[in-house]
Amino acid sequence: MAFAWSYNKVKLVTTVAAVFLLSVLQAVETNAIAQGKVFLFHDKFDGQSGTSFDVSRWTAEVGGGGWGNDELQYYTDEIANVRLDGKGRLEIQAVETRARDLNCWYGKCRFTSARLVTKGKFEFKYGRAEARIKVPKGAGMWPAFWLLGADIDRSGWPSCGEIDIMEFIGREPSKVFGTLHGPGFSGAKGSGGFVELPKGVNVSDDFHDFAVEWGPNNIRWFLDGKQFKIFSRGDIQAGSKWVFDQPFFIILNLAVGGRWPGPPDATTRFPQSLLVDYVRVTSLREPKISD
Repeated sequence: MAFAWSYNKVKLVTTVAAVFLLSVLQAVETNAIAQGKVFLFHDKFDGQSGTSFDVSRWTAEVGGGGWGNDELQYYTDEIANVRLDGKGRLEIQAVETRARDLNCWYGKCRFTSARLVTKGKFEFKYGRAEARIKVPKGAGMWPAFWLLGADIDRSGWPSCGEIDIMEFIGREPSKVFGTLHGPGFSGAKGSGGFVELPKGVNVSDDFHDFAVEWGPNNIRWFLDGKQFKIFSRGDIQAGSKWVFDQPFFIILNLAVGGRWPGPPDATTRFPQSLLVDYVRVTSLREPKISD
């Protein structure tokens, strides 16, 4: 009897918590619609643990070769590297392996991971793109949530444009970076900035909301609802070009190593996971969403 009572009590509390969470999410959407926003894309990653992501929305890119940054991972489309966790989250996991014949820029890859894109499935021009994410920790970890110009196959990079909504590198554990890349301001010369959490607080300690608001004349970066950077069309230097007036697609990935973050060291423990609670893109009925 005591066991049955305890079980029912736990079940009741769990049910109430689930209903409350659902009501909060519905309230967020209702409030957004009331403010004139239109949901263009929304993935809550619901599904059973160990199952695949929604292939109608995302494609897992496969391959190694360093991805232009001397990265150390080989991206796969396998459940071992990318899956739903059964708690309404996407999990991208970097795994250390020496058992497979996977080629990287330096020889055989030591790590596998995943990179999801909406290319060819969802692309948008202007709006608010946001995600709630928990990043991994440790030297050599390089997760990112970003946008890339949909014409990349025709115009190449950086002419296609790139909007990095969130980048994190394990050796700077309290910082979140947001950057633009385009003709005349790419790679290490990209235009952007960072926000730093209070001393002693690491980004990887908890989930955070990362967002950009992208309009015709400027792009703004947000961490947990607070703006930390704005870049305007008028900020473009002579000889550069504003290339952010075309559709972009979304990318979520977890890289290992590379020229910027450096390699993992003895303190980095594998596997490492990037957890994504949701990704959504909203627009306003009026085109001047952020101007």
